[in-house]
Amino acid sequence: MHEPIKLYPFSLYSPPSDTLFSELPALVSARIARFRQDVANFNQSLLNPPVPSSRPVADPDRYYMLKRALDIVIASAMLFLALPILVICAIAIKLDSEGPVIFSQERVGADKPSGVNGRWSTKNFTVFKFRTMYINNSPEAHRQFVEAMMKKDEAAMAKLNGGSLDSKNKYKMTRDPRITRVGAFLRKSSLDELPQIFNVLNGTMSLVGPRPALPYEVAMYKPEYLGRLDAKPGITGWWQVYGRSQVEFDQMIDMDLQYIKQKSIWLDLRIILLTPIAVLKSKGAA
Repeated sequence: MHEPIKLYPFSLYSPPSDTLFSELPALVSARIARFRQDVANFNQSLLNPPVPSSRPVADPDRYYMLKRALDIVIASAMLFLALPILVICAIAIKLDSEGPVIFSQERVGADKPSGVNGRWSTKNFTVFKFRTMYINNSPEAHRQFVEAMMKKDEAAMAKLNGGSLDSKNKYKMTRDPRITRVGAFLRKSSLDELPQIFNVLNGTMSLVGPRPALPYEVAMYKPEYLGRLDAKPGITGWWQVYGRSQVEFDQMIDMDLQYIKQKSIWLDLRIILLTPIAVLKSKGAA
């Protein structure tokens, strides 16, 4: 019989009762120490984003079941706690500019594979966000920016981003005339993504996973990029915490692939705990 993977309390096998309580304190202490180290190294992450260090799960079906349960529990709690903020954001959007409160857009998602070696299949879905732009605008400028970023064409990126590039706008359009006043604040604080809680609850997204990709972005992917679609998209993720619009496109893909390869419940919890720190630091936000 294979040696049990000790990831209490999410063990793949039930540990003997006489060892559970003796080993659990040491395991919890180790996890707390890991989290403290993450926080201590957080400011250095832009220079050298780390590779997630977590033993991959041996039973994917069990992992996906636990991950879904975690999504439902945390997303439900988030919805309850964030309800006053959702109302305030909705009122501010309506007072600031004409148009609906919620912006919906087609994104590329994924269906869970069957079997240990099963492949994911892509499935488009509707993502929900607070509207941060004026209505009746064209996405063409953003499509061109994504294409230039993939090609590492800095001249084209600068032209689309107000004429110059710096550390804050090199990998994201920050001088976008389509964005409203309230929208700029919502994006800076990441509050525009709160409605994605409903995507998590309806199962089209997860709390943790790669950023949901646009169809025209996927259409431009190189074959080696397609591996990032082998996971359900998430509100937060390894790239969102450690890269977030401050690393090259290739590096973003690599960070997503590393997360998918190293996926585990412990890694998901670690990312969830680090997300508020990234948001408070407004890291990579625009």
